[in-house]
Amino acid sequence: MQSTDNAIHFKGNRLLGALPAEDFERLLPHLETVTLEVKDFLYETDRPIEYVYFPIDCVTSTIASMRDGRTVEVGTIGKEGMDGLPVFLGAQTAPLASFCQVPGDAARMTAEALRSEVGPGDRLYELLRRFTEATLVFAAQSSACNRLHSVEQRCSRWILHTHDRVGKDEFYLTQEFLSQMLGVRRASVSEVASAFQGEGLISYRRGNLRIVDRCGLEAVTCECYGVITKEFERLLD
Repeated sequence: MQSTDNAIHFKGNRLLGALPAEDFERLLPHLETVTLEVKDFLYETDRPIEYVYFPIDCVTSTIASMRDGRTVEVGTIGKEGMDGLPVFLGAQTAPLASFCQVPGDAARMTAEALRSEVGPGDRLYELLRRFTEATLVFAAQSSACNRLHSVEQRCSRWILHTHDRVGKDEFYLTQEFLSQMLGVRRASVSEVASAFQGEGLISYRRGNLRIVDRCGLEAVTCECYGVITKEFERLLD
């Protein structure tokens, strides 16, 4: 039996928090809290998926790997969604790797439980369908952004997205992760981070990033931030 505190904690995830009481109570015995640390792997490419994760105050990163060992982030998931969409779509194995980017808690459920407990007609099924659509928009818009917009614009967009997902002004985000997210050299990220700090937009020290002037970051970023944010907000409308 889950405690009341656990139940409240789980609702920090927006998908779980949007469920009617009856649906939430039915799923509650299948949920457990896990604390994820930086670089903890949730999935490895082509390996079986055992669990799905509903981030509460952590952020996970989905990456595509090249034969030469280089990796690029192709998506992030925070409290707005669920990591493990391939299970919802019927897959047994992970097409891409996923790991924890910003440490924190998540609600975890076995893949088997998701398959057996969530189906057409359920509120969570509908929310996951919408989340899948929003994720596709995220990937498409990010692809266009990476091709057309400056490193400064893209960096501010990723910082804002992470801020939205974590829900607090200070979080752990290394330059290594930022360079991986943006697909650029770490030196380029260092230059942008230094510029943002000099302009009073952020404070950055030893991987700990603090938002100082969010409005200033929003002024720097491109329209892609608004497009993606609007789509995820529509998911729970």
